[in-house]
Amino acid sequence: MKKDIHPTYYPDAQVVCACGNTWTTGSTKKLIRTDVCSKCHPFFTGEQRIVDTEGQVDRFYKKLHAHDQYLADVEARQAARTSLDRPIADLELGTRPTESLSKAGIVNVGQVLEKMAEGEATLLAIDGFGRKSLADLKKRLRAFGYEIPEAAEEIVV
Repeated sequence: MKKDIHPTYYPDAQVVCACGNTWTTGSTKKLIRTDVCSKCHPFFTGEQRIVDTEGQVDRFYKKLHAHDQYLADVEARQAARTSLDRPIADLELGTRPTESLSKAGIVNVGQVLEKMAEGEATLLAIDGFGRKSLADLKKRLRAFGYEIPEAAEEIVV
């Protein structure tokens, strides 16, 4: 064994609890401070109380609140993403289909979905809006999380 590498051992080390209880033991530290001992721990005393060391309960509730806030923000973003008031221009269909829909008075996603519920023929009847534009429109709507009405499922994309 190497000499002078071991810590000093104190056979009469003093242990002090936050409740005031003290006792001696053997340790490499002369004085040991602890928050809970067998005299004050709820398991040994039978007392129902929360032992809050250094605000751990408060930190837990703060983290829990932050997580709930994050989930609410994610849900709000998802709701905004699938809003029926979203303009058609946000779908980035291209200039010709967007202008064709706006000339027909369709300016937001909610109006497009209403027309789709009537059937694909109502959208295909719009001047300048063909099958390719309809297929692209369906792809973009699905990519943004919208559900296509069943009446508009004649063209499978």
